Amino acid sequence: MAGTGKNEEVLKESFMTKRSQNKRAFTHPNWKERWFVLSPENLIYYDGDKQSGRRKERGRVKLSEVVAVECVDTEVFHRDWVFQLCYSSEENEQIVLYIAAATSQERDQWLDHLRRLVAQNPCLSDHYHNGCIKGNQWTCCKGGKEVAACTRVTWTNNNPVGQPTPSPTPDARSEMMPQRKVVVALYDYNAIDPGDIPLRKHEEFEVIEDTQEYWWKMKNLQTGVEGFAPSNYVREKETIGLHQYDWYLGDATRQRAEVFLMQQEREGCFVVRNSTTNSGIYTLSLFSKRSHPQVKHYHIKKDSEGNYYLSHNIKCQTIPDLIFRHQHNPAGLPVRLRPPTHGRHAPTIPGPHPDKWEIDPNELNLLEELGSGQFGVVRHGKLRNLDVAVKMMKEGTMSENDFIEEAQVMTKLRHPNLVQLYGVCSMYRPIYIVTEYLKNGSLLNYLRSKDKVLINNNEVLLDMCLQVCEGMAYLERQKFIHRDLAARNCLVGAHGEIKVGDFGLARHVVDDEYTGSGGAKFPIKWAAPEVLNFMRFSSKSDVWAYGVLMWEVFSCGKMPYGKAKNTEVVEMVVQKGCVLDKPRFCPDNVYNVMRRCWDRTPEMRPAFNDIIRIFQDE
Repeated sequence: MAGTGKNEEVLKESFMTKRSQNKRAFTHPNWKERWFVLSPENLIYYDGDKQSGRRKERGRVKLSEVVAVECVDTEVFHRDWVFQLCYSSEENEQIVLYIAAATSQERDQWLDHLRRLVAQNPCLSDHYHNGCIKGNQWTCCKGGKEVAACTRVTWTNNNPVGQPTPSPTPDARSEMMPQRKVVVALYDYNAIDPGDIPLRKHEEFEVIEDTQEYWWKMKNLQTGVEGFAPSNYVREKETIGLHQYDWYLGDATRQRAEVFLMQQEREGCFVVRNSTTNSGIYTLSLFSKRSHPQVKHYHIKKDSEGNYYLSHNIKCQTIPDLIFRHQHNPAGLPVRLRPPTHGRHAPTIPGPHPDKWEIDPNELNLLEELGSGQFGVVRHGKLRNLDVAVKMMKEGTMSENDFIEEAQVMTKLRHPNLVQLYGVCSMYRPIYIVTEYLKNGSLLNYLRSKDKVLINNNEVLLDMCLQVCEGMAYLERQKFIHRDLAARNCLVGAHGEIKVGDFGLARHVVDDEYTGSGGAKFPIKWAAPEVLNFMRFSSKSDVWAYGVLMWEVFSCGKMPYGKAKNTEVVEMVVQKGCVLDKPRFCPDNVYNVMRRCWDRTPEMRPAFNDIIRIFQDE
């Protein structure tokens, strides 16, 4: 490995993005991708990649001179996963190297390696700045650039800071671990199982065990109580940034933000989200009733000194400060900002207990009937403290053993736009399928009940389609085919969230009427030509069905092909090559996407991710 020395061991290497350094003061941010190489003695970065025969070294840091290895406040650089290396120069001047990793996991791996290697440095400090210099002062403590570090370190070693110790052996290095991981609760969570711990928003917890991807064992730092809680309800304290505020919607689309604000119907109600068109930029979406109810969108800009602003009248060093100022002074906006009455809703709980997919029916309390269909009756239920939907399967309608085997895999499918499968009750017959409960029922019934409100509300309807597409794109990435995608098999939550349900059930049906192409129960009107001809299912046949679902949404729940019989539909689709006409109020660009989904050649149909990009580019 050129540049590391012939005898130097390479411990880790990868691409990361480095902020340019100005040892006297920081100017306008300049980030460049570099190839980083870590040895036991040095951190070196190059302007080439791993495969290049010629790589030019751009800089190196002697690890023996490192005084701190820490994360950076996420708002400082408008980037995620930034960490810092503080070290002393030959002139005894402290220098800070800011590096942005590609993912949270990558950043944590680099932090772990670096902290192990510098743990015995006699020069280690017990304080650091979690911000940077802007306008000749630190963003974290507002002190001048010469002010002492203001934040205590988040990790320790076994030796007092400042006392020299021998250099550690490789075995000793492996025993040195970073200090505890501290997380902050973003949502309230009520314990479900006896081993769970309740979460209250803004409380801090130490993570004791995170081997389970979706359930972590934590300790409440205030009460000392320990137990399991869903990992998607918390966020690391070091990276919480804007996530602590109810008005921050993260990667929500423009359409999702508009639907959220229109539902609030509150003058001045606003949210902040990541821009869908410009990476690293934030957008403020604002609801106003001036002239007529509408949502306006404003980019939150930054000046050369790193200050945020919406209009030149008010500039602030942080986005929360900017929001606070505009809550008292519109200063170029139509109205003063008002936080949403109901903030972002909590994510789906990832099941009642880690890896528990077989559910004891005695733990279920069955309530009112929600509906019935091909597979049986669906009832509202309670699984301990958790609202669930219980599908009571008719005996003989499906290959039960095959489904139960696949259910173990399906419980691990998790996405905000998929109905979460919690488990099955298979000890008795009929078997129960226990899923997430969504208050507003099927998308089909929801469209029909609100057709007068929705019929010409294209932003809301498009948002529904995009949510379904997000869920289907996830299934496509997981190599999972739905086989029965339709509005009747999607559900609507209390906050207007749309989730795809019943994925995977159709594959296990044994009813000839369902699987036969001429049967009354088979979803003929959603089936692609290759399904009608050869029963050939794929992600591309799901795309065809998705085009029909889009037609259902923009017609507010009408039956595709009207009153035409199934045999007539087969003739129209297979023999004549007909497709559905454009719904009355459907925009041309949306109908064009439907037409692309109905291409007779499966390979020519777009993938679900492509459909998402099409609408984001509009």
